[in-house]
Amino acid sequence: MSASAPERLGRQAVVTLIALSMGVFVVANDFTALSVAVPSIQSDLDTTLNRVQWVINGYTVVFGVLIVTGGRLADLLGRRRVFLIGAAIFGTFSLLGGLAPNIGLLIAARALMGIGGAMMWPSVLGMTYDIVPKNRSGLAGGLVIGVAGLGNSIGPLLGGVLTDLLDWRWIFFVNVPVALVTMLVVRRNVPESSAGARARVDYLGIASLSAAVVMILVALDIGTAQSFGSPSVVTMMVIGVVLLPLFVLVERRQGDDALVPPRVVASRDFAGALVSIPLLGSVFFGILVYVPQYLENELDWSAFAAGAGLLPMMLVFGGVSFLAGPLYHRVGGRRVVIAGASCLAVGATLLAVLMGNGYGPLVPGLVLCGVGVGLYFSAITTVAVTSVGPADSSLAGGIVYMANVAGGSVGLGINTAVVLAAAAVTTGIRNAFILDAALAVAATIVVALMIRDRPAHATTR
Repeated sequence: MSASAPERLGRQAVVTLIALSMGVFVVANDFTALSVAVPSIQSDLDTTLNRVQWVINGYTVVFGVLIVTGGRLADLLGRRRVFLIGAAIFGTFSLLGGLAPNIGLLIAARALMGIGGAMMWPSVLGMTYDIVPKNRSGLAGGLVIGVAGLGNSIGPLLGGVLTDLLDWRWIFFVNVPVALVTMLVVRRNVPESSAGARARVDYLGIASLSAAVVMILVALDIGTAQSFGSPSVVTMMVIGVVLLPLFVLVERRQGDDALVPPRVVASRDFAGALVSIPLLGSVFFGILVYVPQYLENELDWSAFAAGAGLLPMMLVFGGVSFLAGPLYHRVGGRRVVIAGASCLAVGATLLAVLMGNGYGPLVPGLVLCGVGVGLYFSAITTVAVTSVGPADSSLAGGIVYMANVAGGSVGLGINTAVVLAAAAVTTGIRNAFILDAALAVAATIVVALMIRDRPAHATTR
C-alpha cells in the first residue's frame, strides 16, 4: 500500500466508532426531540409554557456553556475517563428526568444532562480523531457531524412517535441503554489518552468564561421570547460582555495552563474557523427557526408538519456530512469548506427570494442549505481540530461547537429583531434571510482568505 493510500479500519475500530456515534446521536437528538412533547409535558406536570420551555433551554444553555471546559478536561484528564463520567451523568439524569414528578426536578435533570453531554461531545471528537488514521481524518469530522445532523433531524420525529405511542418520558428512557452500551464499548476498546495530564486545571478561566456565556445565552433566549430592551435582558447582556475581556486577561496570565492556551488560537486555520463558524451558525439557526415559523403562521401547518418541513435540509445535511469525509481526503479541506459556505449563501438567497410563494418553491433552497451545512461544518471541524496538536484536539472541538452555539444564538436574536421590525411576518422572514445570505457571503470570503490549501493528511497531529 502506498504511503498516501487510505488505511483500512479494523473491526474493533469500526465497532468503537459505531458506539461513539450512538453517543453523539443521543446527545444531538436531545436538542430537538422534546420540542414536539411540550404540550404533553405541560399537561402532565400541570405547569406553564414558559417553564416547560426551560426543559429544552436548560439543556442547551448548560451544554453551550460547558462544552469548552469539557474539551479541556478531556485533554487534561484523559478522553476516555471524561467520556465515561459524562455518559454516566447523561444516562443517570436521563433516567431521573423520565421519572421526574414535577417541572422543577425535570428542569434540573435536563440541566445536569447538559453537563454530561458537554463532557461526552468533545471526548467523542478527540477519540474519533485518535481512532481514524491520519490520512483519513476527514472521515472523523464527517462521521461526528453527520450523526449529529441525523440526531437533530430525527429528534422531532422520534420524539413525536414516542410521545404518541408511549409517553414523553420515553424520550428520556431511551438514552439509558444507549449510554450503557457506549460506556461498555469505550471502556473495553479505547485506550486512555495521556497528553497534557500534568497541566493544571484553569478554574478561574472556567468560571469567567462560563459566567460570560451563560449571561449572554440566557439574555438572548429571554430577549427572543420577550423584549431585548427589558432591564433584565440588558443587564445580563452587559455583564456577559464585560466578563469576556476579563476571561481574556485571565487566560493571558495562565499561559499554557489556560483553559484556551495561546498555542490553540495561534493557528491561522483555527482562527479562520472561529471567525466563519459564528457567521454560518447564525444562518443555520435562523433557517431552523423561521422556516417552520413561516409554515405554521402563514400556511397554517401543524407544529409537527412544520418540523417535518425541514427534512429536505436536515436529511441532506446528514447524508452529505458522511460524503464530506472522502471528499475532504480527495480535494483538501479548503475547497470543501468554501463549497459548503457558498452553497449556504446561495441557498439562503433562494429562501429569501422565494419566501411567500408556498412550501414547494422553498425546497431547492433548503436542499442547497443542507448540502452547504453538511460540507462546511464537517470539513471546518476537521480543519480546526487537525490544525492544533493532538494534546488539544478535544478542546479544539469544544471551542468549535461553542462558537457555533454562541454565534447561532446571537444570529437568532438578530434574525428575530429583523422579523419583528417588519410590518408582516413573511416580509420579516424574507428580510432576515437576506441578512443571513449576506453573512454566508462574508463567511465564504473569510474561509477563502484564511483557510490554507492543504490535503487532509497534512496536519499537525
